[in-house]
Amino acid sequence: MKRKIDYSLYLVTDRELMAASSIEECVERAVRGGCTIVQLREKTASSREFYETALRVRKITADLGVPLIINDRADIALAVNADGVHVGQDDLPLDAARRIMGEDAIIGASVNNLTEALAAMGADYLGVGAMFATSTKTDADLASMDELRRIRAAVKIPIVAIGGINKNTVPLFAGTGIDGIAVVSAVVSQKDPGGAARELKTLFRSTMGKNEGV
Repeated sequence: MKRKIDYSLYLVTDRELMAASSIEECVERAVRGGCTIVQLREKTASSREFYETALRVRKITADLGVPLIINDRADIALAVNADGVHVGQDDLPLDAARRIMGEDAIIGASVNNLTEALAAMGADYLGVGAMFATSTKTDADLASMDELRRIRAAVKIPIVAIGGINKNTVPLFAGTGIDGIAVVSAVVSQKDPGGAARELKTLFRSTMGKNEGV
């Protein structure tokens, strides 16, 4: 049986945006501040660089007790013994990712609408978005709050909202029933990623009516 995952503050890395001197430093400070799960996303790195970075990040997340998800690359995820892989609409098909990673792996899928969400029911969680315009993915279609609520009503698995989420937009998710928010620049671009993570996690839990530590 899979362990219960806390998706409340889901960190997605982006080396082009980070203020810290290294991905490892950024991840460690963010997790110590309150990020509950980490996705390593390396869109421009070579396979070797991705693998070597993933190995270092894997040690940090393992030491701090949070899951590590690898974006797109199931081979890298397997090679570093990551907890799972996240796939987009144009990435490896969900069923193929599951065959490669195994039943115990955490498989996430990016969706933008209800049709895509229903087609991704083999996933362990859904990343829904982009909710707001974001510099990290300028070509992303936006998902409305109404569509997010429709997806929430239709699926039982955890939902993480992503895209343009920061301390100003977090309160807009009140009443949506989502399980977490995925953040990129709101944490990695900050001089104090730990402090930014702490603030966002507290704000999200307050917005969703959850007590800190629950």
